[in-house]
Amino acid sequence: MTDALLTVFGLGKRFGGFVALADIELEVKKGERLGLIGPNGSGKSTLVNCLCGTLRNDTGSVRFDGRTLDGLKAHERTRLGMARSFQLPRPFGTMTLAENLRIPLLYVVQLRKAVPNVDRRCVELLDLVGLADKADHLPADLTQIEMRKLELARAMAAEPSLLIADEAMAGLSNREVDEILALLMRMNEQQGVTIVMIEHIMRAVMHFSQRLVVLVAGRKIADGDPAEIVRQDDVVAAYLGS
Repeated sequence: MTDALLTVFGLGKRFGGFVALADIELEVKKGERLGLIGPNGSGKSTLVNCLCGTLRNDTGSVRFDGRTLDGLKAHERTRLGMARSFQLPRPFGTMTLAENLRIPLLYVVQLRKAVPNVDRRCVELLDLVGLADKADHLPADLTQIEMRKLELARAMAAEPSLLIADEAMAGLSNREVDEILALLMRMNEQQGVTIVMIEHIMRAVMHFSQRLVVLVAGRKIADGDPAEIVRQDDVVAAYLGS
């Protein structure tokens, strides 16, 4: 019996003659906090898109929670328990914060199980991210960090077992980065959600991650303890140049 929630076997993706991903092998354990890093153009976004079903991998396979995902569309993977947040939040601008959360509750969660009180659940999710007092506000009323918190709440509304947080801290101040870090830690420790963090802010990655995976030019070059990984010569060269 394995405790892996997500397993990637030999994943590859090409765009014409360009190899975006090559032979990616990856395992994420249940309850784990995994950091995924790499220089711009290393293949991080392509990997996430292949995992979530936005792109279809050319080779290899993805297995999630005991089920092979090959051929499943993005919304089907979300209904199985895989959710993601986006670096650039795009909430429904004409809907209140609470109404934004009703969408995944009604069209993702309620197809798996009954949601006894959708309105109460919306408030609970907003309270989780510190936005309960703005439940009736529109997204246009939010600050940048509040928009990021709403994005995470929308992902959590799908009640995922795995959350992929894609640069949730980009452009934030140091204090705001600490707020998002604390929120992600609560989601992992109190909500039991496995989290893969894609991030360029290294202090955040090092604080959050129990394990670190490094992509360079579409290949995985390192996988292991964060403190050891960041000292490896090939990882240092990828970021600073040889």
